[in-house]
Amino acid sequence: MDYIKFGNTGMDVSRICLGAMGFGDSDKWIHKWVLNEEKSRPVIKKALDLGINFFDTANIYSLGESERILGKALKDYARRDDVVLATKVNFGMRPESPNSGGLSRKEIMTEIDQSLQRLETDYVDLYIIHRWDYNTPIEVTMEALHDVVKAGKVRYIGASAMFAWQFQKAQHTARLNGWTPFVSMQNHYNLIYREEEREMMPFCKEENIAVTPYSPLASGRLTRDWQDTTYRSETDNTQKAKYDRMMDADRGIVERVTELAEKYNVTRDKVALAWLLQKDQVVSPIIGALKESHLESAVASLEVKLTEDDVSFLEELYVPHPVVGALEDPKHN
Repeated sequence: MDYIKFGNTGMDVSRICLGAMGFGDSDKWIHKWVLNEEKSRPVIKKALDLGINFFDTANIYSLGESERILGKALKDYARRDDVVLATKVNFGMRPESPNSGGLSRKEIMTEIDQSLQRLETDYVDLYIIHRWDYNTPIEVTMEALHDVVKAGKVRYIGASAMFAWQFQKAQHTARLNGWTPFVSMQNHYNLIYREEEREMMPFCKEENIAVTPYSPLASGRLTRDWQDTTYRSETDNTQKAKYDRMMDADRGIVERVTELAEKYNVTRDKVALAWLLQKDQVVSPIIGALKESHLESAVASLEVKLTEDDVSFLEELYVPHPVVGALEDPKHN
């Protein structure tokens, strides 16, 4: 396993991160393909055996069940201080409560304690705001996040999927007030979705912010024949919303991934990840592995080195895509 500094933190993380959205309870979650605890634990153990020390989850995943499963497994299989553990806050956990969801001080203070309880830990290494909250002033959010850091419940804070102007505004607000700034951006970024290259990636490079892309394999679309399907692809409406409308434009890119995979005699996921890993500021893609073999293959991608011609070949056919990930202000729709 290779390790890399996590932006400006001085902390080292594995070049592959295990994402835990796929661990949970299908009765509590919109995705019916998630693994229950019994099936999740061998995948988590395999990650540790492969040298992965970076694990990512969120309170909303299976309404807390993902956190519970991951926390219990890490407690059983690893020393807490040897792993880097991330979770997130924003989406509502208590549908019956008007104060559920968002990034108010009340919600952040409530949800960090709930997450720590489920994860069976005294602190998380990285606490990520899952999306931008249009209903809470960013000053309120950044001060609350600063306070959970100073309380020792959180080591660092990060953000996910927003517009670059929002991320810059949050950083400016933190620095203006002497509060803790964000150290990472978990954004939607892969070979068939590259809109982040317009503003977010250059900003992260300028500020040395760690980038940890989610959906690095486009929910599996970069890893299989165009006409092939899986249970996940057939039932995952989120995946369909992200990628179906640009399928015609993306097909040629997927075919070029196949061509390079054949050239190097590797599987397609390795080519897609190798492309991502050579991008400036990409520290550790989030791999939502559902099988031990998925992790083994992802780690092996670290050995694949693409040439400049390979990169140009993969990127040549890309066309602009509608923004997917960052949320528009609902009041303006």
